[in-house]
Amino acid sequence: MRYESAVEKAIREAVERGEFDDLPGSGRPLPNLADADENWWLRGYLRREGVPSDALLPTPIQLRKEVERLPETVRDLPTEQAVRDLVAELNARVAAWLRAPDGPRLPVRRADPDAVVEAWRAHREARSDALRRARAQEPPEPRRSRWWRRGPRAN
Repeated sequence: MRYESAVEKAIREAVERGEFDDLPGSGRPLPNLADADENWWLRGYLRREGVPSDALLPTPIQLRKEVERLPETVRDLPTEQAVRDLVAELNARVAAWLRAPDGPRLPVRRADPDAVVEAWRAHREARSDALRRARAQEPPEPRRSRWWRRGPRAN
């Protein structure tokens, strides 16, 4: 006689009662089972949940990517102080990793706040120049007089 745990007993009894009959997908092969990749389920989970694959990278590689993407990240920030705050937060995470590194030991440099701010300013100036040129090419809207500013009506 074989030992049967409470869970195994509950499953066996449910099968005997037919509770697993006619389940959706029964008789069909599992999706992605034929894939050679052993982490097919992990990729599917990340895709379903909307988690970027960068989240699985080691910390130094994540930090290096964030430093590289910094000009695009700060591009739409409204103020210089917001840009400096974001760079300071990233530099604090880089410093924390440098103090207690985990994962592969790769060189990670801090971002230069002044260089990031200069790039941010240049992008804002270029964008505002493009907006000014686009507005200059548009014909001005005709001014309409308001009804309360009109003179007496001639009949």
